[in-house]
Amino acid sequence: MKKFFAQLRPLERRIAIGMLVVVILVLNYVYIWPHFYDWGQLRQRLDAAQKEIARDQAAIAELPKYQHLVKAFESEGVFVAPEDQSINFLRTIQSQSAASGVSILNMSRQSTQTNEFFVEQSQNISVNGDDKALVDFLYKLGSSASMIRVRDLELQPDGTHIHLNASIQLIASYQKNASPSLKQATAK
Repeated sequence: MKKFFAQLRPLERRIAIGMLVVVILVLNYVYIWPHFYDWGQLRQRLDAAQKEIARDQAAIAELPKYQHLVKAFESEGVFVAPEDQSINFLRTIQSQSAASGVSILNMSRQSTQTNEFFVEQSQNISVNGDDKALVDFLYKLGSSASMIRVRDLELQPDGTHIHLNASIQLIASYQKNASPSLKQATAK
């Protein structure tokens, strides 16, 4: 390269160096300058990743607490075998309605949904009774160990305005997988 510059006249050397500077500037403009803001984006991504790692580590640190709570919830309540869940649900509804003095007018077909811990049975019923009996019926359903709750309730007075007609969607939650000790205790 020195021989090349040595053979050039001073004006040619200036032009060659000027062309080299222009080529370097064009290459910087095309390949380097557009990526100046990448450092800021990289810093933001790094900060976000560090926050996510800290959040995940905090959740992992609470894992024993959650495992203890899951075991406590598993040991609570009564285990009902999967094949008996729908029958148990219907029996509970019918026995509570008879005890409360509410007459069941109509029952629809049961539906089932599952998640990781529970099997949820859903039953739509239409009942008729006075306000005290209806409140007593709903209270007894919710307070028993059956884990039945009301998801939807529609009330209208009947034709005589003495009783109430109610359309109720009841949900019963049953344990999906009971612990072996709980299964043995309920089997005895």
